[in-house]
Amino acid sequence: MQQLVNRIIPVPRRPIVLCVLCYNAIMPFRAQGNPNAAKRGRTPPPEETFEEASFLKALGEKQKAVSVKLMDGQTVTGWIEYYDKHMVRLTRQGEPNLFIFKHEIMYIAEDGGTKK
Repeated sequence: MQQLVNRIIPVPRRPIVLCVLCYNAIMPFRAQGNPNAAKRGRTPPPEETFEEASFLKALGEKQKAVSVKLMDGQTVTGWIEYYDKHMVRLTRQGEPNLFIFKHEIMYIAEDGGTKK
């Protein structure tokens, strides 16, 4: 046994250095909180609120003055006399009435007062 011990060559010990970046790179990141929260996400707002008909009906019944901004940039004023699924009839004072397709309307805004 004594001979065996003499034949073993001692190896100098090196300090063990851990690579922190390597260690973090292989470890998966785990978010805090509910693990299912990332999978769900927020639901997008609805495309339709189905309030268009009631809004147009109220404007027509009260004959509120409105401004209608069209997709081409023009703004026309009057009051809504009739509407359906595809178009709005805008009645104007001293000018021809207009039938406007809804896909050509950017927005409709109340002018404040009633028709003149």
